[in-house]
Amino acid sequence: MMGKNDGSRQLTVRVKSAKKRSLSSKLWLERQLNDPYVAEAKRLGYRSRAAFKLEEIDKRYRILKPGMRIVDLGAAPGGWSQVAARKIGAEKGRGKLLAVDINEFEAVPGAQSMIIDFLDPEAPNRILEAMGGEADLVMSDMAAPSTGHSRTDHLKIMALCEAALELAYDVLSPKGAFLAKVLQGGAENDLLSGMKRSFETVRHVKPQASRADSAELYVLATGFRGRN
Repeated sequence: MMGKNDGSRQLTVRVKSAKKRSLSSKLWLERQLNDPYVAEAKRLGYRSRAAFKLEEIDKRYRILKPGMRIVDLGAAPGGWSQVAARKIGAEKGRGKLLAVDINEFEAVPGAQSMIIDFLDPEAPNRILEAMGGEADLVMSDMAAPSTGHSRTDHLKIMALCEAALELAYDVLSPKGAFLAKVLQGGAENDLLSGMKRSFETVRHVKPQASRADSAELYVLATGFRGRN
């Protein structure tokens, strides 16, 4: 995993404007080309730079253990599933990893793919059936497409997190954990209050791999108290 300073010299790449390229797409492309995590992800064969975020969270809180049973919601393109599969030993037949997404994506070695809208009322039952029982961890790195309006984007990602949490309540085993992306913005108090009633510990996490100028955070809840 990368540290803050890997000792290598980074050369800044500037992207020339093109007639059909908007300023926002120009800035995004420039940021991607100059992002050391993007380059490192390519070098290690990770499908996204998000893999480093999960690695950092796990290094600090040890949420991924050999033989675990994990549901990865919104798994495409598979960066988180790649990390989880390695950590739990899924490629060697240990544990169970179910990678869930509404869109088709390339299968992750060691993971079972499920193409389904997790908002479907039947999704919890289908997930439990595919898992052969309850999960130890439900994780989600999902984010709705950005509108550029911070308040709107905050509400959209919080709605996704709430929906993922509702599914987690249906499929988690007692003492299980939940990890999901949120955005700072002030609308998360009700969500966190409910989580604190259902889990022993709830905390916010900001991995170094999350861009410094981003409002992105992760909420990590451990010690699921079970369904009432």
